[in-house]
Amino acid sequence: MRDVVAHAEAPRGSLQHYFPGGKDQLIAEAVTWAGDYAARRVARVAAKIENPTPGKLFEAMAAQWRDEFTRDGFDGGCPLVATVADTAATSDSLREAVGKAFDGWQRPVAATLEQLGVPPVRSASLAVLMLSALEGAIVLARAHQDVAPLDTVVAELRPLLDGAVDKRRRRG
Repeated sequence: MRDVVAHAEAPRGSLQHYFPGGKDQLIAEAVTWAGDYAARRVARVAAKIENPTPGKLFEAMAAQWRDEFTRDGFDGGCPLVATVADTAATSDSLREAVGKAFDGWQRPVAATLEQLGVPPVRSASLAVLMLSALEGAIVLARAHQDVAPLDTVVAELRPLLDGAVDKRRRRG
């Protein structure tokens, strides 16, 4: 908390005023913001894809991380994963906040898959698969200091994701 106060160049009392729940409240609000940000990025990413497909959506989501790691190094990672890894066993409120953030990210991924022609019965489960593979690849990329895990999950999932499109229902 001292680091946050120092970085904000604010009096400690103002931090306690805005975050009376202390560190857990601050982290929960940061996790909520991160989940909302990830959810908003789905639409922005999808809008930029030429001739969009589910596989291209996943490739674009992974490319954001690939680009960040290539440009900035491997120090940064997903705050949702970091929070749940650090607090899942010790803080029910933070675990729940991360769960809600992931749910909030998963919904627009599933909705976009439906827009791309994936039947609703599969869109939610494929969104879980996409986020799980992406998060795992992010962790492996950081551990190995190499973007290869991101490339691997894209190459392996693209045919599966594109194969889930019901050609009779495709709208996007």
